[in-house]
Amino acid sequence: MFKDKTILITGGTGSLGTALAEKLATYNLKKLILFSSSEDKQYISKQRFQHLPFMRWRIGNIRDYARLYDAFEDVDIVIHAAAMKCIDVCQAEPHECMKTNVQGTQNVIDAAKNRNVSKVIFISTDKAVNPINAYGKSKAMAEELIIDANKCVGDKNIKFSVCRYGNVIGSAKSVIPYWSKLVKDKVEKLPITDTRMTRFFWSMTEAVDFVIESLEKMHGGEVFIPKLKSARMVDIAEAFGKGYFQTGIRSGEKIHEELAQGYNSKDNDYLTVEEIKEYIKEWT
Repeated sequence: MFKDKTILITGGTGSLGTALAEKLATYNLKKLILFSSSEDKQYISKQRFQHLPFMRWRIGNIRDYARLYDAFEDVDIVIHAAAMKCIDVCQAEPHECMKTNVQGTQNVIDAAKNRNVSKVIFISTDKAVNPINAYGKSKAMAEELIIDANKCVGDKNIKFSVCRYGNVIGSAKSVIPYWSKLVKDKVEKLPITDTRMTRFFWSMTEAVDFVIESLEKMHGGEVFIPKLKSARMVDIAEAFGKGYFQTGIRSGEKIHEELAQGYNSKDNDYLTVEEIKEYIKEWT
C-alpha cells in the first residue's frame, strides 16, 4: 500500500519518527517527509538519512496551521506523532500542552482534509485512558478529535484512526535512558517514585511494526490497541543490577496505567527480569 506514496510524519525527528523513517525507507516510497520543530534534530536526521534521495525535511510546528497546509501538499499518508510528552512539563504548563496536543491535532486534521490526504493515524498513549494529568487529558481530547473527524469529511476519501499503546523502551524522556545514564554515573540505587508502580512496556521495533500494521488495516474510526505485557518498576531496577529508593509519587502520576477499560498494567502478564534485560540490550 506504500508503493509510490508520499508519507509525512509529524514529530518526524523524534525517537519514534526516526525509527518509523528507518522502517518506511525500506518501502518503495515516492517521498518520506519528516516534519518537526527542532532545528538540531533535523540536522542530525539529515546526516542519518542523507543517502536516501526520497527523504525530505520540513521545519514547522503543528500549532501553525498555515505551515501544515503547506507541508501537506501532495501527501498521501500522515503519521501524527508530534506532541508535548513530558508529564511534569505538561502538568506545570497545561495551556502550552493543550495548544500543541489538542489544537495542534485539530490543525493536522484540518490541513489533511483540505489537502485531500487519504489516511491520518494518530499516535496516542495509555495515559489517555481515565486521565488524571494534563498530558493524558490532552491526548484523550486529541483521540476524540481524530475519531470525530471521520464524520466531517463530506465526499472526501480520507480516513482517521488512532494507535494507542504504552511506554516504548528507549524513547526520549523515558525511564530506561534516564536510569541507563545513572548506572553509567555509578549510582548505587535508582529512584522509583513508588515501589508498587507498573507500566506497559514494549520495544521500539514492536511499536513501529504495530503503527505500520495499523495503517495497512485501518478503515477509519478505529483505536488500535496492542496486547502488551507490563513491567514492575522494581523489576526494571533489578534488570539494571541496581537497588532502588522511593521518592514519592509526582503530581499527575498513576500507580498503574490502563490501555482500555479493564486492561490494567497491574492485572496483567508481567515481563520477567530476563525479558526486560533483553529489551534493554536491544535498545542499547
